[in-house]
Amino acid sequence: MALLATFSVSLLLLLVFSSFASSKAQPLVQAMFIFGDSVVDVGNNNYLHTIVKSDFLPYGRDFVNHKPTGRFCNGKLATDFTAETIGFTSYQTAYLSKEATGKNLLIGANFASASSGYYEGTAKLYNTIPLSQQLHYYMEYRNKLVLVAGESNASSIISDGIYLISAGSSDFLQNYYINPLLYKFYTPNQFADILVHQFADFVEKLYRVGARKIGVTTLPPQGCLPAAITLFGHDSNECVHNLNEDAITFNNKLNFTSQRLQKELANLTLVALDIYQPLYDLATKPQDNGFVEARRACCGTGLLETSFLCNSKSPGTCKNATEYVFWDGFHPTEAANKILSDDLLTAGISLIS
Repeated sequence: MALLATFSVSLLLLLVFSSFASSKAQPLVQAMFIFGDSVVDVGNNNYLHTIVKSDFLPYGRDFVNHKPTGRFCNGKLATDFTAETIGFTSYQTAYLSKEATGKNLLIGANFASASSGYYEGTAKLYNTIPLSQQLHYYMEYRNKLVLVAGESNASSIISDGIYLISAGSSDFLQNYYINPLLYKFYTPNQFADILVHQFADFVEKLYRVGARKIGVTTLPPQGCLPAAITLFGHDSNECVHNLNEDAITFNNKLNFTSQRLQKELANLTLVALDIYQPLYDLATKPQDNGFVEARRACCGTGLLETSFLCNSKSPGTCKNATEYVFWDGFHPTEAANKILSDDLLTAGISLIS
């Protein structure tokens, strides 16, 4: 079955590359617009007064020029690989960066902010950018795009572009599970309902301002993240079952709501991109996928460190991140992101075909 799955992914990627090659080196879509949290943040938090940052080594040590960018990874994110695969020769810039101007705006922008989520209060806890503000920045971006590309071209870029959303993990791991004001008043199921309601509201708002191709990632197996096992695993080295069950519950609700929205909103392609199963397979069967270690992350002790705790003086940081599924306590390595990107591309093929 694994061999068949690999063949299917390879075939789809071959078809994508063939289409790209025949399109005279033009990307398969005009633009990508990225919203969400640290899984897709490429540096917006660099410009905020927040402790949730990654614009220092060893973050970025395997990225272009071996310099940190604000990505929570040793190298490329899954969305970076996706952008490359569909034909972009440069990445969508962080909207708050000085590079987000002029012709760079023609291929879209990245509005994501680490430690944000569907729940407005999550971003407020960490002084990051909530989805409501990310949407505000997107509207600001549209006005700039018109000045750069003209009204007609801007309209085409907006309607043809792919919109990617990655959120929810911070809502649970960095807020709900540690916040008595939430976990004492809501069950995980009730909190999932709140998040999915906010997701639907965000999609409807994107749709009203022109988005027609939207991909949303499910929650990962949050109970398998190294930091989650350390914090909530009660001295076990196994994935935390109840955290994974909460993720599955949320994902079922997200899938159902996505299907409903696609039926209700004319000409909308809305795809739920499963990140749970691919990352679960990597975390529980690392050797089957070419990795050596999944319980510990590469950075520091590998048990907890992320953001400022993962720094150039962190003792024990691995030399070869390609052997590890996770870079820090919460985020995959570039090597894992490449595999996840292939899975996401397969799931989201309708967004680019």
